[in-house]
Amino acid sequence: MSEYQRSSHVVLTSHANQTCNQSLPIDWGAKNALQRGPVIATISSKENRNAIGSHSGSYTVYRALSIASGSFPQTHIPDLTNTSPTVQCQPKESWLSPDKIISLDPWGASVNHVFHNYLKEGYNIQPTIAITQAHLTLPEIYDAMEKGRLKPDGKILQDNKDIFVTKVAIEPVWYLPGISKRFGIDEGELRNILFQETGGMFPELVTRPDIKILLPPIGSTTAYIFGNMEDLANPDKELTCRVHDECNGSDVFGSDICTCRPYLMHGIEEAVRTAQNGGVGLIVYFRKEGRALGEVTKLLVYNARKRQKGGDSAATYFHRTECVAGVQDARFQEFMPDVLHWFGIQKIDHLVSMSNMKYNAIVKSGIKVLHRVSIPDELIPADAQVEIEAKKAAGYFTDDEVLEGDDLTNVKGRDLE
Repeated sequence: MSEYQRSSHVVLTSHANQTCNQSLPIDWGAKNALQRGPVIATISSKENRNAIGSHSGSYTVYRALSIASGSFPQTHIPDLTNTSPTVQCQPKESWLSPDKIISLDPWGASVNHVFHNYLKEGYNIQPTIAITQAHLTLPEIYDAMEKGRLKPDGKILQDNKDIFVTKVAIEPVWYLPGISKRFGIDEGELRNILFQETGGMFPELVTRPDIKILLPPIGSTTAYIFGNMEDLANPDKELTCRVHDECNGSDVFGSDICTCRPYLMHGIEEAVRTAQNGGVGLIVYFRKEGRALGEVTKLLVYNARKRQKGGDSAATYFHRTECVAGVQDARFQEFMPDVLHWFGIQKIDHLVSMSNMKYNAIVKSGIKVLHRVSIPDELIPADAQVEIEAKKAAGYFTDDEVLEGDDLTNVKGRDLE
């Protein structure tokens, strides 16, 4: 007998009678949290749900397995005592626009406070943003200190070489009318495609047009702030920012076929330096492995690049990705600026990125970018020269010479071993 009992009764969300009067309305972009209303996606109170999907994103299936095995109570309601943010992100003007922020819940970090009365009434409202503080221990920062590029200040950079940061974890919360508007697509068509391409995972997408919010089963976003978080919204403060998309092989394990970890560490070093000089630094880390094509696809592309006739060449870098995946890049940076607007950012002094997709999305959203920062040549691994030269040739931002023709073809990566 399992420790926790679970219901064997299945309720199909395609049933017309699943429209519930107990669901609280959502007025996205209202002038305060109570008028906007809480996002409720918890399974334990189906009658109150006003969002499609479930909390925890891609971890939802693991929770389901835990419940199925009898090790997790299906009706669990989190005890949120002492979980409130260590630093408060105060409401910004951008929170009150139905168009500025459409992929996260601006009030997701403060549900204990702004929806206190709803919680007392028994509504199971869960945070979708959490804020804490921590120390980072990074070998690249040790190296920067040993070489004299950074010096400890006892506040941002400690004498023991640790970096003090504020960390923000953000679950995706999609406002479907806003997403359809930003993509220039009819909301009904968007819902149909989402329903079809997820194998019918969420029937409410097509059966419940009254529900306007989706919690998609994708990875979350993490922001690391170096300095005072509220200074991100102060245009008089210098801001260095890197928006980074996940690369497990490089970021975590140090694979040298790409510049992901070196670029990330360079962004952190620049962010620390700016914070030490009285400004503020920001690293935003998105779970979009392999240009949002996935790690399996990425490794298949690696094999295809290195086994092709003539070997791995900068001239065919993007072509091999498109051959395997059908597209060069699926990240669609249109959502990316939302987290910047959540912090109230109006301008970025130093954007540590060579990506035009990221730059264009940020500028199009109304945020000024004053200076773009490329990765220093000395930080580029030998096998990653293929990637960096291919990106320069494709029009990515660079102050360096752009190779063409045979010069580009002759930039080679090493063979498979």
